[in-house]
Amino acid sequence: MIKLINVTREFQGKGKALDDVSFHIKKGEFAFLTGHSGSGKTTALRLIHMADRPTEGETRVSGFSSDRTSRREVWKLRRRVGFVFQDFRLLPGRTAHENVAFALEVTGARSAGIKARAQRLLTQVGLAPKAGSMATELSGGEQQRVAIARALANEPLVLLADEPTGNLDDRATRGIMELFWELNALGMSVLMATHDLELVRKHPRARVLELDQGKLVYDSMKAATAESATTDEAEASTAGG
Repeated sequence: MIKLINVTREFQGKGKALDDVSFHIKKGEFAFLTGHSGSGKTTALRLIHMADRPTEGETRVSGFSSDRTSRREVWKLRRRVGFVFQDFRLLPGRTAHENVAFALEVTGARSAGIKARAQRLLTQVGLAPKAGSMATELSGGEQQRVAIARALANEPLVLLADEPTGNLDDRATRGIMELFWELNALGMSVLMATHDLELVRKHPRARVLELDQGKLVYDSMKAATAESATTDEAEASTAGG
């Protein structure tokens, strides 16, 4: 679903935000992208969303390539990839329902079905009772649920989330993580950027990718594979001896 192949992103006067990064996220996989502030997490997500392009290397997402997808065609990719931000980015003068409905309108949904579909999306994220509430009346966790409902408007195959729990308390964070796992259980690939290592430790089922100064320095899947290979070799050596 997501593949970065020797990706480097360099910014003039600022150096390399990503430096020769390669990894592959499979369909239905849940992965954390970790690292300190400035490690390259947001840059990686922007490249996957094709809001930006690599200086070197290639990004592939759900059949789209950064080498071959023109800027005019990026909207086709966005129909398959949802994006959740830390700061919610809701329209403050509209209700929860209107925020989701607007996302559907922008993506070209048939007007006749928008009202019902927006309500179904809010139900999916557990926020149907607050459909008529103004965005500014909602708690942080509720606003993030609206943002997730909006990201699901196109029924994406991939969900990207950039520090989605960064502004939330522990209770709201638990609720958002439960929702992400529910979406993942439906077959959606989830890639979530976070610097919160305690949060990562609470979800050991997820794959962990760690960036440091733009380089990929840890991949739990490769680490597990290497550990398994070492164990097998040790057992074979013991049996042979």
